[in-house]
Amino acid sequence: MNILLIGYGRMGKLIEQTAQAAGDRVVCAMDLDNLDQLAAMDKTADVILDFSNPSAFALVEAYVRRTGTPLLSGTTGYSADQLARLRALGAYAPVLHSGNYSLGIAVFQRVLRQIAPTLLPDFDVEITETHHNQKVDAPSGTALMLRDAIDPAGEMTLVYGRQGSVGKRGEKEIGIHALRGGTVAGVHTVSFFGPDEELTITHRAASRQIFVNGALHMARILKDKPNGVYDLQALLFQN
Repeated sequence: MNILLIGYGRMGKLIEQTAQAAGDRVVCAMDLDNLDQLAAMDKTADVILDFSNPSAFALVEAYVRRTGTPLLSGTTGYSADQLARLRALGAYAPVLHSGNYSLGIAVFQRVLRQIAPTLLPDFDVEITETHHNQKVDAPSGTALMLRDAIDPAGEMTLVYGRQGSVGKRGEKEIGIHALRGGTVAGVHTVSFFGPDEELTITHRAASRQIFVNGALHMARILKDKPNGVYDLQALLFQN
């Protein structure tokens, strides 16, 4: 598999190392300082892996529209407008976007979709996520994915932390709390607090390697798909 890599920080470099060890080839690795070269590039790879920054989206978007190269995006922090434009790229190429490519998180989401309808009438929900001190967006894309699994219709009110005299907790709230420090790869916890009982589910990432392995696995599936926008869980659990 030939890869065009967008984003050459710690995650990008680990993707390159892992891909090469598996016999894949990174034909070009680009970062924000040289991404404008995309404007003059033809299609050079089987798939784009984009783990960069929302500020790079316009250039990546134009390249996909022009070349039809399949796009796997792990970039988080997109605006609502950017997400809509990302989905629109499905008319030009196969597209997959996820804030987390680990198998454990995919199972976590599936479990939440199954249990939330049973628990929500009587249980309060809180989400806590912890990441390293270099992460720039909060809450994490994964925390928002877990929120969507709990409340797919978006009917509940989101409360980002609590401070001062905010009054008692509302009946249809989801609290989301972000912790930042050290070198934590990622910890996500969802707690359901009910009358006299509590259910807590936690996923801990020991390193970024789990995200890299998952992204490369999904890229191999995505590159052979017809144009369209794909869901990670649908692709993962059908293969």
